[in-house]
Amino acid sequence: MTGPEISIKAEELFELWRIPVTNSILLAVVVMALLVVFAIVLNSRLALVPGKLQSWFELFMEGGLGLMDSVFGSREKSEKYFPIVASVFLFILFSNWFGLLPIVGPVALRHVPLFRSPAADLNFTIALAIIAVFSVNFLSALALGIKGYIARFANKNPILSFVGFLEFISEFVKVISFSFRLFGNVFAGEVLLIIIGSLLPLFVPLPFLFLEVFVGFIQAFIFAMLTMVFLSMATVEHEQIKNVNLKIENDNVK
Repeated sequence: MTGPEISIKAEELFELWRIPVTNSILLAVVVMALLVVFAIVLNSRLALVPGKLQSWFELFMEGGLGLMDSVFGSREKSEKYFPIVASVFLFILFSNWFGLLPIVGPVALRHVPLFRSPAADLNFTIALAIIAVFSVNFLSALALGIKGYIARFANKNPILSFVGFLEFISEFVKVISFSFRLFGNVFAGEVLLIIIGSLLPLFVPLPFLFLEVFVGFIQAFIFAMLTMVFLSMATVEHEQIKNVNLKIENDNVK
């Protein structure tokens, strides 16, 4: 008797225009489609007197904006960058939660599981990390201008130039940190549930399942929070950078 197979690599289901479609990509597309449908339905039902669905989402927005205010220090900036931070959070959250559904694993196509938790695929988390870091830098360039953006990494002052070089290297480190943190926690939880479920079925895995629901929320929250913090640091006004440079130059003259 063989136990359930644990694969660190997402299994390929079929090819679409010569592009391999894995079970993790398929579930990610399903989650994305459901979120798009939810957004369309919510937008069509917006009213001055909110219903239950709108009330819950407004509560989510107020809580999110309040948290972002404490980081950005400005409601204007919070509202400006809320869509990307909220999108990252909701996409990762529901990707993690959908990966815990009973259909993930047992339902198969040609003896290959049809669905797999997206974050349990390292390719998915790396792609998500690259998108997040690219978005931070792109929004930084829009906020500061090209000269202001370049000033983050290059400066006439040798000390600030060295700090800028370290910050440039850190952009690549962020991708590794983002991707492996999310992948490691979600994949470890998936393996735990498979092992516990195969050894002790029935109701024993339930506490571990609820734990993974919490872990899925925490990982989505951490990813979104880090994106928000990095975005806040990357969109600091250029005038503040100039003031720091001027202060250092004055100290050198003294």
